[in-house]
Amino acid sequence: MARLSISVPLDVRLLDKGLSVGEALAAFNAAHGEAGGIVSFLGKVRPDGNVKALELSHYEPLTLPGMQELTQEAQERFSLDGALVWHRVGVMAPGDAIVLVAAAARHRRDAFEAADFLMDHLKSAAWLWKRERRGDGWHWIEPRGQDHSDLARWK
Repeated sequence: MARLSISVPLDVRLLDKGLSVGEALAAFNAAHGEAGGIVSFLGKVRPDGNVKALELSHYEPLTLPGMQELTQEAQERFSLDGALVWHRVGVMAPGDAIVLVAAAARHRRDAFEAADFLMDHLKSAAWLWKRERRGDGWHWIEPRGQDHSDLARWK
């Protein structure tokens, strides 16, 4: 049986300032009262390796449209009631929030898998470039082998 494509609320944002995780998730939860489960993930700047700052830059004509397309793909693939994808750009300090992903679905497995799918793709997205400032200067960060393996499992 063919599945109907139903438009659902997708909240996709690029932010150049901090984000309020509590407010975002409370509003997302309130907007999806029919969902059987909501899964969220918050990615933060790690203080590993003497990291003083993390900078994310992006190519504006592709970044937000790419994130919107990815979120739409997750909605269709996992039958989501809604999705939230907020990603920071600019300079952040250790402990700062980088990315917030939330998925609302009738069933928990769809919500878990959608959040995982979104993060695996965002982690390796070509439209975001990362560099860290350590004690000896700035260093570009490339996706690790594990990031590529995580992404490949969705093919």
